[in-house]
Amino acid sequence: MELLSIIYILLFLIFGLVVFAIMQLKMAGIKVKDFYGFIEANQKLDKLYLFAKKYEKLSPQQQLIFLMEAEAIFNAFDKVPDALWEEDYDKYMKVLDTYKDIKVVRWAQN
Repeated sequence: MELLSIIYILLFLIFGLVVFAIMQLKMAGIKVKDFYGFIEANQKLDKLYLFAKKYEKLSPQQQLIFLMEAEAIFNAFDKVPDALWEEDYDKYMKVLDTYKDIKVVRWAQN
């Protein structure tokens, strides 16, 4: 009986924390879906940052994939306040610069 009451209390606390987190996001003007997309994009940003360092060695198909992934990241980052991703600003700018360079090269080739 005691174990069951402890489980109920823990479930209630977890539920309360989730509701509190959602309320905080809503008060900050962020949709939960956008925040989840930002978390996923933040993970992709790390991978693209590594590719951005060696983009000259990428094949045209890999460059195209890089461009599509970068656009998805830019869209996700635009939906959340800048304060959330201040620590990743350098990575973001490196990916953005590489994105621009690849776009210019591909435009010049066409």
